[in-house]
Amino acid sequence: MPVSVIALLLVAFVIYLSVLASDLKGRAAAFDLSKLEQMESASVILDRNEKIFGQIYVENRETIPYEQLPRDLVNAVVSVEDAKFYQHHGYDLFGIIRAAFKNFAAGHVRQGASTITQQLARNSFALKEKTFRRKLLEIFLARRIEDNFGKQKIMELYLNRIYFGGGLYGAEAAARGYFGKSASEMSLSECATLAGLIKSPNRLSPWTDRAASREARNYALGRMRDLGFIDNAKYASAQAEDLAIGSRQNAQGQNYAVDYIRQQVIAAVGWDRAMNEGFRIHTTIDADLQKTAEDSLRQSLERAEQHSGYNHQTYAEYATNFRKARSSGTTSTQPTPDYLQGAVFGLDNESGGILVLVGGRDFEHNQYDRALQAKRPAGTAMLPFVYAAAFENGSYPGSVVEDSPLDNRAVMIGGTTGILGEWGPESADNRYEGAITARQALAKSKDGATVRVGMDAGLDAVMQICRNAGIRSPLRPYPATFLGSSEVTLAELALAYTIFPNGGWRPSSPHILERIEEKDGSVVWDAQRDEHKQSVIKPETAYEVHSCLVDALESGTGKVAHSEFGLKKIPDAAGKTGTAYDFTDALFAGYDSNFTCAVWAGFDKPQKIYRGAFGREIAMPVWVDIMNAAAEHYPPRAINRPGDLKEVEICSRSGLLATDKCYDTVKTATSDSVQKRTTYMEIATAAQMPTESCNVHGEPRAPLVRDLPTSEFPRAELAVDLNEVKPVLIKAPTLLADKDPYNSAKATVKPEPTPEKELKEISEKKIESVTTEDGKPVLKAIPVDPQDEKPALEEQPVEIRKAIPVGPLEEENEDTLLKSATPPPSNPDE
Repeated sequence: MPVSVIALLLVAFVIYLSVLASDLKGRAAAFDLSKLEQMESASVILDRNEKIFGQIYVENRETIPYEQLPRDLVNAVVSVEDAKFYQHHGYDLFGIIRAAFKNFAAGHVRQGASTITQQLARNSFALKEKTFRRKLLEIFLARRIEDNFGKQKIMELYLNRIYFGGGLYGAEAAARGYFGKSASEMSLSECATLAGLIKSPNRLSPWTDRAASREARNYALGRMRDLGFIDNAKYASAQAEDLAIGSRQNAQGQNYAVDYIRQQVIAAVGWDRAMNEGFRIHTTIDADLQKTAEDSLRQSLERAEQHSGYNHQTYAEYATNFRKARSSGTTSTQPTPDYLQGAVFGLDNESGGILVLVGGRDFEHNQYDRALQAKRPAGTAMLPFVYAAAFENGSYPGSVVEDSPLDNRAVMIGGTTGILGEWGPESADNRYEGAITARQALAKSKDGATVRVGMDAGLDAVMQICRNAGIRSPLRPYPATFLGSSEVTLAELALAYTIFPNGGWRPSSPHILERIEEKDGSVVWDAQRDEHKQSVIKPETAYEVHSCLVDALESGTGKVAHSEFGLKKIPDAAGKTGTAYDFTDALFAGYDSNFTCAVWAGFDKPQKIYRGAFGREIAMPVWVDIMNAAAEHYPPRAINRPGDLKEVEICSRSGLLATDKCYDTVKTATSDSVQKRTTYMEIATAAQMPTESCNVHGEPRAPLVRDLPTSEFPRAELAVDLNEVKPVLIKAPTLLADKDPYNSAKATVKPEPTPEKELKEISEKKIESVTTEDGKPVLKAIPVDPQDEKPALEEQPVEIRKAIPVGPLEEENEDTLLKSATPPPSNPDE
């Protein structure tokens, strides 16, 4: 080829390059460099104590200034990505030539020679094509960036923007995601780990491949040693360090509380602003209590899955299959989990702020929030509202109720026949106790007694209290609702329980957002909460129920809270177990003066957990752990008794005023008979307080029917004059047996008529005349055939006697369907 031709080709190539350079330089000048700092930033969620609780984002990123970037991280990134970062002016010419030769030999682009500045340009302006033209544009843009920014600012922009794998953008998000700490707190080994995975973030992420991530870290450490950033001792120490990697789910902030906060923020400021503008979101959540609740719920449900009667899917079985599906990219085909689920909801009694929200065991497996969305039977956790209605209606904790078998046709739980089951007492060996006080019935969770109390108070009254207390879910208007057969949400139940520690009122509604701020502190949104206190029941009624629930926790169905589960001495802590029919749901709801918490366990598709899965076995241990932690953060105080409630000594056998005769004879362990006092101090208002003395141990009960003079009280006129009504006579025997223990009325028997033939014969007979000495005739009796029975007189019918009922004057005539015969009352303390 002639030299002239070669010269012409070279001239043409130079002209082409100059034209291309001029074009690319012009294009580079057109980019708006202010976009370098416009990064989608995650909004940070802060708990009530200003601790970072989570984030909401499109890209999980939190930008930080250069001063908060650890020096080891900067040096590690320089060592791995751009050793001449501080010497070049945006690009490394020798590096480009080296990469060009390798790419020419391979026939395609295999290796880049991008500097940190070039990578910043490429990531900021979406320069993704692998072409030489794009590479040249990148160089011109990098030079322009170097002309306008210093090295520290370039490094700050770079480390805030780049992707570190696992959905984490920027060094701060990566540090919190992988290591659970801020970037400024990272160790040398952790800094080298982040620098090592930049080349291939997803493949080298420690969540994906720990071994590959370790090799990348060691390579970064070696480069730092070679470039003099660290000595051999630091190199060896960092290389020997074992990395503690956090949970991917926690790092992504994906839990039920964060998801609910995200929904509320989007509703407040809109989707775009919530996801991209990097707000600081102040919430009512307590991160420490939240973690306690999540950990305790997980442990309790794992114990339940180990129970001998549990024969369902376990969490471990589903999690194993889910991990396999995730690694193969088939999680969308995974069925919904069927393992035992749980939920926790806790709120501040006064403000209604949500401190704890756990909607299930694993948000990644299933996003259905069981604390806010699931409606399940509350079981016997509904009993306090039944007794609240009764106390509002004039009863009081000392009122005597009947604890005896109840015809299930009155309640219809689990069928329409038989006797109502007794699952509420949380005991496999439950027994009926006869006449007991309302306090004992609630503390011991007596189902039959509760239905009788509810029927006396009225179904409408109970349902109205539930609605006013915050239960918005529809309640079925049947007696089964007394025992919690109607479905409610856990959040509704917890809100309703606040009426007892609050003296009869509740906050208007639960809330989780306080305010949303810009990074500079300016307020974007502030919660305009309704401070109105919703009055539900009288303070005296609230305290009466509260005192019963204290007994339930001390000596009733919840007494194992102290002895087995370690509940601390919390002033006036109170609560109620909740067990649904056939053990499909287990609950516990309770409170102290500051905090109310409700816990639920069960399946998404209702089915028996196992026989004997009481609320105290599964839900109570979780409640105890949370209440102990809450008492440390928010020390409770004693709940004051209203001044209108007075103490009165009553007899537990009658519910009336105690006398000096209120003793029962009981057997001791040695079979000796001793007298035991049956009285105790009860609380009541003046209107509720009994006025009569005990009629069980005192004077004999007065009869219901008294003989009073007509003039003493006005009497109603009878509609019919009984003297003019002819009695109906009994014409046949009413009893077939030989003996008559009832002394029943006998039939009136008439003599059989004499046949006409016999009468004629008698009339035709001639009677022989016999006279005495003085000539007087001697009369003879006419023979008459003997009769078996003497005829009764029709005008005097036999009197039909009626039984006179004898009982206390204050006793009401109860429906026989709802109340069976009263067995002998038993000792309340047995």
